[in-house]
Amino acid sequence: MDSNSTVNFFNISQSFTVSDIIVIGAYFLMNVAVGVWSSCRVSRNTLSGYFLAGRDMAWWPIGASLFASSEGSGLFIGLAGTGAAGGIAVAGFEWNATYVLLALAWVFVPVYVSSGIVTMPEYLGRRFGGERIRMYLSALSLLLSVFTKISTDLYSGALFIQVCLGWNLYLSTVLMLVVTALYTIAGGLAAVIYTDTLQTVIMIIGAIILTITAFNKIGGYSNLEGVYQKAIPSKIIPNTTCHLPRADAMHLFRDPVVGDLPWPGMTLGLTILATWYWCTDQARESSLVPKFCIRVFGGGGGVEGGGCCFCRILEVPV
Repeated sequence: MDSNSTVNFFNISQSFTVSDIIVIGAYFLMNVAVGVWSSCRVSRNTLSGYFLAGRDMAWWPIGASLFASSEGSGLFIGLAGTGAAGGIAVAGFEWNATYVLLALAWVFVPVYVSSGIVTMPEYLGRRFGGERIRMYLSALSLLLSVFTKISTDLYSGALFIQVCLGWNLYLSTVLMLVVTALYTIAGGLAAVIYTDTLQTVIMIIGAIILTITAFNKIGGYSNLEGVYQKAIPSKIIPNTTCHLPRADAMHLFRDPVVGDLPWPGMTLGLTILATWYWCTDQARESSLVPKFCIRVFGGGGGVEGGGCCFCRILEVPV
């Protein structure tokens, strides 16, 4: 087979030491332990205890859960890959959400909470009346979630397990589904929030270690631009230009006409998409609104602002 082929690119045998196996095993054990602990901490015998975590949750795990929900394996791996292929302008997708999240905390969520709803179809049903709009949005949200989010996160996570452990891709997917379903169904919203908090801690620590290691290997940020322009993939498709680094790779604001991510679209047009994604997307609001209802219904106003601000503090550097 041609040495340039990428067919068996991921069929790489990995040799792991005892310390690697201990770290991986400890990770799964911590997830299970946190899920069990959170399930026991909050009463699940009532609807409030199961779906709203007993309406008793501090702002920092809510912010951490919001961060983990948005920075899943798909974004964590996908944005890094896109940045490596096209440059740093892709960071605009995350930075653009800064003021959108502030709007979510102080404009959208107060309206949702005061309406007493926990899902977007429920809000539209109360706002406009009728059942058809609720059924339409519910079906559309499910389809979009399955085909554009859940499938992507599952594939990227399973791909990571396959590359690192050499496991079968489908076996890795099933394993991720089973582990996630176990602590989610057994523990309710409290288990989701606390396990998300654990994932946030792990992602932040891992990102810091990876960043320090990468800059040490490349000789600091001052050498990054020069080395990046010389980085040519060893395995490419039959094309003369697509594998070459972009000349504007180190520019955050790119040409409005010939740029692949033009600055008017990244600063203004993207706000429309970000408002839908963060403020009205059912897949996000179905878990976000109940988290904010926890303290707002309990008399602790302002938790939505603290949670959103904490999420942005974590997301911008990552």
